[in-house]
This record gives sequence, C-alpha cells and structure tokens, in this order.
Amino acid sequence: MPPPQHLIAAWLLLLHGCATGQAPSTRTDVRDCSTDPPYLPPTATNSTVRLAALRAVMQAHGVQAYIVPCTDAHMSEYISERDARLGWLTGFTGSSGTAVVTQDKAALWTDSRYWTQAERQMDCNWELQRTIWIESVGLWILDAVPVGGNISLDPFLFSIDTWNSYSQALHGSGRTLLSIETNLVDEAWGDQRPPPTSQKIYNLPEAFTGSSWQEKVAGIRQQMEQHVRRPTAVLLSGLEETAWLFNLRGEDIPYNPVFYSYTLLTSTNISLFVDEDRLSTSAQESLQEGCPGTLCVELRAYGTARDHLRHYAQDNVTIWLGTEYTNYGLYGVIPQEKLLEDSYSPVMLAKALKNAKEQELLRAAHVRDAVAVIQYLLWLEKTVPQGLVDEFSGAQRIDALRQSVEHSRGPSFQSISASGLNAALAHYSPSNGSSRRLSVDEMYLADTGGQYLDGTTDITRTVHWGKPTALQKEAYTRVLMGNIDLSRLVFPHNTAGRTVESFARRALWEVGLNYGHGTGHGIGNFLSVHEWPVGFQSNNVPLKAGMFTSIEPGYYQDGEFGIRIEDIALVVEAQTKVGWGGMAPGGCSKPGFGGPTLDGLGVPNTTSLWQYHSEDDPFLTFEVVSLVPYDRNLIDLSLLSPAQIRYLNAYYETIRARVGPELQRQQLQEEYEWLQRSTEPFPLSSADAATASTPGVLPLVSLLCTLLTSLQA
Repeated sequence: MPPPQHLIAAWLLLLHGCATGQAPSTRTDVRDCSTDPPYLPPTATNSTVRLAALRAVMQAHGVQAYIVPCTDAHMSEYISERDARLGWLTGFTGSSGTAVVTQDKAALWTDSRYWTQAERQMDCNWELQRTIWIESVGLWILDAVPVGGNISLDPFLFSIDTWNSYSQALHGSGRTLLSIETNLVDEAWGDQRPPPTSQKIYNLPEAFTGSSWQEKVAGIRQQMEQHVRRPTAVLLSGLEETAWLFNLRGEDIPYNPVFYSYTLLTSTNISLFVDEDRLSTSAQESLQEGCPGTLCVELRAYGTARDHLRHYAQDNVTIWLGTEYTNYGLYGVIPQEKLLEDSYSPVMLAKALKNAKEQELLRAAHVRDAVAVIQYLLWLEKTVPQGLVDEFSGAQRIDALRQSVEHSRGPSFQSISASGLNAALAHYSPSNGSSRRLSVDEMYLADTGGQYLDGTTDITRTVHWGKPTALQKEAYTRVLMGNIDLSRLVFPHNTAGRTVESFARRALWEVGLNYGHGTGHGIGNFLSVHEWPVGFQSNNVPLKAGMFTSIEPGYYQDGEFGIRIEDIALVVEAQTKVGWGGMAPGGCSKPGFGGPTLDGLGVPNTTSLWQYHSEDDPFLTFEVVSLVPYDRNLIDLSLLSPAQIRYLNAYYETIRARVGPELQRQQLQEEYEWLQRSTEPFPLSSADAATASTPGVLPLVSLLCTLLTSLQA
C-alpha cells in the first residue's frame, strides 16, 4: 500500500496543486461548502457537537488553539480506536493528518493521498489545507490566534522533531506553545472513548524468529560498547522495536501485531514497561528465565516509564534514542547533556536488516500469499461479468482466502478494494453501506496484504476485464515500466533510496504524468506493513543488502480511475558485468578514486546520497518476492523496451517455478492453469534491433551517475 509522503519534495506537492480554493463541485461523492445550504455526502460526519465539547474544554484550560495529530504516544502510523482522536473529532480516517481548532475555526492538513477522502468524510465546519508542512500550520495559527494567545498540545503525541518545528514556527510571535499533559480531546470524548485493549501478549514461535531475544540484546549492547559516546542505555519507544527485540507479539492495534510498551536497555539491566497481567505465561517465563543476571527482564507498569526514565537520568548516564519515534513527553525529562540522538534507534536499524533466516521466512510467506491472490483474481474473472461482486464483498473474499492460508494471522491492513473513480483514492476502503459494484467496464484496484507468522505481505494489482481506454492502457503500461525499471536497477552499495526513486516515475514523466505518494516502504517479519526506516523518501536510511521494500508506482485520474502496481522486493548483491575499480560502470568516477565526493559539501556519511566503505563493496539490485502476474489486458507491448520485456519474461518464469508447485500441492488445478496462461512469455518485437537506444544495465547505471552528480549542483 502507498507509503506516507511526509517528506516528498515540495515540487511534487506543487505539481498536484496546494491551493485551498475549490471550484463548485458537480460531484455527489464529496462535500460542497459553497452552496447554501452546504451539500454533504452521506459519508460525511457531523462534527458540530464534538467541536463544541472540545471548545468548552479549551476555554476551561485557557487555550486559544489546540493541535490534534493522528498518532499515538509511540508515533505509530496505525493506531487503536482508543487513540483515534483525529478521526473522532473530524470524521476523517486517513493515516496522515493534523487538525487545529480555535474558538471559531477548525482546519485539517493532510497529503494528496487523502484530499478526496477528506472531502467525503468531513462536514463544512472544517477547512481542508492541502499540504502537510508545519510551516503552513504555523502560518494559519498566527492568523487565527491573536498575540498573547496560548497554543496547546499533548506532549506525548508529538515527536521531538515535530515539537521543535512547532516551537520554531511560533518563536517570537507573541504566542505561547503550551504543553498540557491532560489530553483535551479525551476530556471532550468522555466515557464514549473506547476502552484499552486486554488481549494477551504472546511469544513468537522459535521457528519464525531470526534469532533469540538474548542474541538481539547482546548485539545491541555490543553496539553500545563500540559507540564513541559509550551510551549507558537505549530507550525504545516504537512499538515494533520492543516486539522485535523480545520476539513478542500482541493485538493492541488492528492489523499490526504489536502491544503498548517501552523498553530501557542498559549494559546490565533490561526494563520492559508493559501491563504485566497481559503477558502470557510462556512470555513471562521467556523474559525472566535469565533472572537474576544481565539477561533478566524486569517488568514494570506501562504508566511508570516516564518517572523511571526521569530517575535514571539523574545519574551519570547517556541515553541513546531515536528521535523519529520518541515523544516529547519522554524526551523532556532527560537533560540535554545526557542524550545521544539519532533519527532511528540501533534496534530500528537492526530490525531493518533481515538475516538469512528472516529472508527465507518472508519469501515463503509470499509464495503462499500469491496463491490466495491468484485464487482471488480467478474468482473475479468468473464472477464480475455476472454482476455478482461489489467492492466490499471483494474485500471480504480476499480476506477470507488469506485466512485459510497456513500460518495466517489475518490481513496486514484494511483491504483496499476500489473500482472506477474510487480507485483514484490511494487509500480508499469500502464499507458495507457504501460500495460500488465491480464492472467489466471499469478498472479495479486491489491493494491487499496478509499477516503470517513468517512474514507480512502487501501487494497491489490493477485489472480491467473489458476494453480499457487508450489513456488507461498507456498509463498502466507506464506505471508497469516504472515498476520494472526500479526493480531491475543496479546501484552502488549504500545508495539512498531517494536517489533512485525517480526511476519509478521516469516513464510517467515522459508524458506529463505523476503520482502523489511515496514509491516504497519497508515491511516486517510478522510486524508492521509499513516498516521504517527503509524506503525511497528523504528520511529513509541508505539501502543495504537484506532490506525489504515495496516498489509501487501509480497513476490516479481523479473522479475516473486509479492504477497502482506494487511488489515487495529484497535488496540483494548484483552480479555485474564490469567490476568496481577506479570507475563505475558507465564512466562515473568513484568517490575517493579520482572523482569528487558525491555530496560535494562535506556532508557526513550518515546522510550521503551514495556512500562507500571499501573498494570491495558490491553493487546492489532488487529481488522481487511478490509472485503474482500483471494484467495482460492492460499492457501495451509497443511501449516496452526489449530489456523490459526480457525482465518481465524472467519474472514470469520465477512465478511459475515458485508458485506453480504450491498450486499443484494444494490441488488447485484451475488456478494452476490460469497461472500458466497469465505468465506466457511476451514476444520480443523487431524493436530488439534498437536495443542500443534502450536503457540496459550499463546505461541505467550511467543515468544514475548523472542523477547523483546533478544532486551536487
């Protein structure tokens, strides 16, 4: 599914238009606040009473503006119903957004994935700001709140960087940024707020772990010892971090097998802050089998994390933390001189690099997942022409098919089953009361995924069962070309994803098309479907062998159709024709060997676009582990280069070799025959003679060099 785009370049937002002014709408699926009375679709939420309740609470606390984010105390992208404060207040259910409420105004900021969704879900009490930049929020607040006013927020719901950005935006304005630890939305929500979860926290079976939790702790402690600052402790705030470190899983957040917790790992002690009574017996035994000793996990109440951290920070200590996932409420109790800050904690980075066993587990999960998706696509082919399927029943069908797969633990996110104009919403999900019927005359987009004990999956396929328009077919083919070009790219070790991201967009750019979401995100081993810090955005870490990422270009024609093709890929070492000497393939000078450094400005290696550690570092490429064929009906072969066709045919050979036997093992003969038809090799046209003008491996690397060099300018 499309990743968040909170740091996509400003030019992309400008391309899609950041103006808030809207022409009167003739559509019935979105609100129209220009009419009298305003037009609201049935999907909109009446927020009048909720806003009045919040404003009364604000007035009691002396607050002129209140900022409401969409996350929880762990900076989670996906949250529990209990933490869905933004959704309750506004009606908007997207995973990216910020609201600001004053006594007479209310506004929501979100990115282009959700603009149409927001227009469908919010009433006219709300302004929609079509950007996500904090500077925009700050300017709006300065205009809405007079000098001397208090702007308040909950410090436990904002990351360190976000808090600092708001502080900077309001600095010197005469307004006060006021931290109130009592959440004002919670007060307004009252006893209607959902209760906390009570599900058990359990051990991940040993067969599905890459290593024991004791081995993981030893590895993190070794990093602490080797660090030049010699930190005495690592603070873990991200829910995935603690779950991965201890090989534990929970059910506190829908679709994400995590649980509310913090961890403070020192060189001699381990403190796990969690509701102890929720731990299964085997989980408690696993955590405390090393007691007493340095591998004994001390269980402490979840709500005591801040007080314990404040007490620990009074000693001669250095606390290592990741700023992306640590909330300001915890950060604020640690003296600055006792902090060691990185964007991501060492646990987050270790989790991103899958070892050999974890890689095999994820590969196996994707083979079984492919069977479910193939079953679904075949079922659609047979039932859609009969008019028997709508978006909601389609989503139910794919979820049920996955549920029957070995080691299944349900979907990895709410299935995106979108037909026609709904597919133009990158994160649309149908409901039982509002769902389009699937038709052979419309494009259909299915972005779905599964949670399995051995891995998390996420795949998108777009299909058309009738006769697509020329635009639909060309747009689909160009999205596919972008997927292929990035998937087969060979690039240097430690290249930042943002450096190569444009390869997924190039075929679209050639005809003036684009998309407004990120191109990829990391994925977990039975963890989150969006696993940071891997991907192609500016705040992702450089790519290394062992990392998994999605590759998912798309195109969206608002009000008509949407296209996305998404695969999960593993970063692997490439077998290159030309070795790595003084010059890179294609003639790009190697940093430190006669050519300029690529950052050119003395930027530290941790942020370099193209980093090298030694002459022996291998080039890298991607191994696609998603194994479902693309829709042949939508591919215009005349647009594909011979190199792209050869890649496609090789990919189809891999699908046959890996998924075919599994279909036969499960005695799914009809699905096996469908797979054989869908993976027939594509013919290489006479254009093969023009291969010299086609970007093969060496020209692609040469183009990469050009892109890297231009980024220095």
